[in-house]
Amino acid sequence: MSKIRCIVVEDEPLAVKVLADYISQVPFLELQGTFKDAILATDFLRDHPTDLIFLDIHLPKLKGMAFLKTLSHPPAVIITTAYHQYAVEGFEMNVTDYLLKPFEFERFLVAVNKVKTAQKEKSEPAESSATKDYLFLTVHKKKVKILFSEILYIESQREYIRIVTIKGEYLSKISTHEIESLLPPHLFRRIHRSFIVSLARINAYTAEEVDVNGILLPIGRGYRESMEDL
Repeated sequence: MSKIRCIVVEDEPLAVKVLADYISQVPFLELQGTFKDAILATDFLRDHPTDLIFLDIHLPKLKGMAFLKTLSHPPAVIITTAYHQYAVEGFEMNVTDYLLKPFEFERFLVAVNKVKTAQKEKSEPAESSATKDYLFLTVHKKKVKILFSEILYIESQREYIRIVTIKGEYLSKISTHEIESLLPPHLFRRIHRSFIVSLARINAYTAEEVDVNGILLPIGRGYRESMEDL
């Protein structure tokens, strides 16, 4: 597996130093650069693809969450902040993890391993979602097999997701970003920051909402173009 390319967007020199040191200790991470504000990071991302952003929330010029909303196809994101009250918004934005400063190396390693796992599963064609018709998710401390053909839609609920199927509902502690990487793109479509739907289960749709088996789900503004090819 190739290295995970990452950048740090952080205006506190000490925090940058700690993150750079942690990154250097992880063999599968490659630090591309550090940026003191989101504007500089945006300029870099125009010409340099990256796999992971370590993002502070309280940044000069453009706040972290506002910056995240400007990215049309964001990579994996790990929030690093001293403010716990932004955790809910962070998970609604599908960040991979949320690190509260000051955090130890062990907690940092847990976060980046989540990214590594998602990347590995996404890059294994032999066992990819394109060749399987199911996935296993942890539900109440046990692995549950869920068939793609039975899924109606998936909803983000803070750090959990709710999988609604024709047989029932399941709650699993995984981000929407991670579950999306496990789903075959020809069968599922993200229509909102909080919703992924089964294309086969769409009965009708407008510019604002989708009817999935009689359930109306909103289409986010940034996702309306992706619905035009249906």
